Amino acid sequence: MNAETSAPARPFTVLLSSTRRGARLARSLAVSQLIDWGVPHAAPVVADAGAVTAELAANAVAHGRAPGRDFRLTLALVPAAGRLRIAVSDTRPDLLPPRPGTLDVPSSEAEGGRGLLLVEALAADWGWTADDPVVKTVWAELGLPTA
Repeated sequence: MNAETSAPARPFTVLLSSTRRGARLARSLAVSQLIDWGVPHAAPVVADAGAVTAELAANAVAHGRAPGRDFRLTLALVPAAGRLRIAVSDTRPDLLPPRPGTLDVPSSEAEGGRGLLLVEALAADWGWTADDPVVKTVWAELGLPTA
């Protein structure tokens, strides 16, 4: 990791349309932002962050979409903890995901239900908050490479 990432970075936040295109763009923006922050492109956290962002954004589009409402992607480096925090907020706090550690493995015939399992496998920690009456945020933290 470059020295640039050892200093706290201003969080990156963007609103994206609650569409499949918005979810794809979230993944691309996450990878680009990490590289802009000085994380080497070849660092495993870059690919992991892309995958986690894609899953969280896809879930926001599929399960958190409200007509005419966007979702928010926020990325933040937490150098003191050696972590990257990825957060995706949508406007459906009434539709909550399961708590970490309680995910059921879907049957082999199931077409979906594996996204949060991937997040749980790649993230050092993940969870969600729905303290606001109109916003739910699902977040994940990934370990950053050491110098």
